[in-house]
Amino acid sequence: MDETDRKTCTAFQGQHRIATGTIREVARIAKAIIDGDKTASILIFDDATSEPIELDFRGPVEDVLQRLQKSNAGGVSAAVSGANRNAARGPGRPKLGVIAREVTLLPRHWDWLGSQPGGASVALRKLVEEARRVNGDRDKVRRSQEVAYKFMSAMCGDLPGFEEAARALFARDPERFNGQMASWPVDLRDHTRMLAEAAFQQRARK
Repeated sequence: MDETDRKTCTAFQGQHRIATGTIREVARIAKAIIDGDKTASILIFDDATSEPIELDFRGPVEDVLQRLQKSNAGGVSAAVSGANRNAARGPGRPKLGVIAREVTLLPRHWDWLGSQPGGASVALRKLVEEARRVNGDRDKVRRSQEVAYKFMSAMCGDLPGFEEAARALFARDPERFNGQMASWPVDLRDHTRMLAEAAFQQRARK
């Protein structure tokens, strides 16, 4: 299974949601609509990030999917090439699964890390894992807010109540959030709510 089979996205024609699914599934539906209406304007968003996804719809649908596959393969090839370059550095390179990155710390930080059992690398990994455990819920809230706001800004910025809805999103006030979106087109409203769901779920658990 490649990235095009794992990534899910949602396509909109104007204010109407026309498809949700893998990029292949959405591309097929969007292509059929464009073939029937050359003036159709379709925007596709990554469900995980709300980043726009650009597709080349020229030619038959087979060509669209083939270009999509090649684009994905190119990204994988680049990543593999980068990994191979790292592996070619010779003795002292990180073990498989370990990524070497530069970390800038003050001397006292390095002194403390060096005094920990297992040395600096082990101590840093333990600190990161502990931070992930402690801040996991907070990180989910932040990601949900950022992804929802990115979509709102792209698709709902001109709608009534947008600014107040955005404030309610970051204040984690679901009643005000939903109230400000009440008059929005149903597809835009529902997609925004879906993206923001994790932020309000985490609030309910506290």
